[in-house]
Amino acid sequence: MARLAVRKKMRIVTMLIAQLQMMETMFQMLMLVVIALILGKYKNRPKICYAHEKLYRHNIRTLNLQKIVFESDRQSVDNCRMDRRTFFKLCHLLKSQGGLKESRYLCIEEMVITFLHIISHHTKNRVLKRQTSRSGETISRVFHAVLNSILKMHSVFFKKPEPIQENATDDRWKWFKGCLGALDGTFIKVNVASSDRPRYKTRKNEIATNVLGVCTPDMQFIYVLPGWEGSVADGRVLRDAISRRNGLNVPQGCYYLCDAGYTNGEGFLAPYRGQRYHLNDWRQGHQPTTAQEYFNMKHSQARNCIERCFGILKAR
Repeated sequence: MARLAVRKKMRIVTMLIAQLQMMETMFQMLMLVVIALILGKYKNRPKICYAHEKLYRHNIRTLNLQKIVFESDRQSVDNCRMDRRTFFKLCHLLKSQGGLKESRYLCIEEMVITFLHIISHHTKNRVLKRQTSRSGETISRVFHAVLNSILKMHSVFFKKPEPIQENATDDRWKWFKGCLGALDGTFIKVNVASSDRPRYKTRKNEIATNVLGVCTPDMQFIYVLPGWEGSVADGRVLRDAISRRNGLNVPQGCYYLCDAGYTNGEGFLAPYRGQRYHLNDWRQGHQPTTAQEYFNMKHSQARNCIERCFGILKAR
């Protein structure tokens, strides 16, 4: 009887062990199925999400282009500092002569907009990443690609001054043989630290920088020197421009017209001091009465081109 009881217990234990092994096998199979389902779902999910994300980014970029440039000339000037006609002409020049090439995911227009937006507003890379839905590496690469194309075209973009010839017919300039153009300083308002405000304060108590501008007779800027404090005299800014490396160069025998705020010297012709000079002095039938006043009138009429250049620049 004792042996039968032991055998019965052994059979029960054997059956329990077999059931446990079967349950373990089934559990392992169930785990494999669950893992397979999870992997399958994870594998398919990125394709769907990436497609939607790619479409979303594409729509954002299209809307940005439309808003920044294509919407109106006013928007284009505010964002890129040029109207739509000038913008598309620049894109054409950079593509045809500057060697700028579009990529599979980047058109020429977006590349040029990125470059212009950075230099116009001093926009940081991280800020532009959020606005354009582009990576920081892409923005940096695009900026340098456009910059290199512009540098290749320096001979096209940079205006080379030509002296007035003896047989010139322009009534304003025919009196000034060998003249290259005119120069003057202008104040442009800036925001500076509180500690620097006294140095940038002008005679009108405005916080501004003194900018030297030089232009040709046909009103093309050929040299600009920004950055000087508003309290600095125009003559000091001009001396700095002449002494700088790659600064303002005046060829032998040529000169620029300047106002009485500058000193007469080699390469620079100022009007007679103590005589009527400004254009308002010659209006309403007033005529010069001396040779010095006649010279000043002609000088003022020609030098007025730099004043008009500044007016156009500040109107933007």
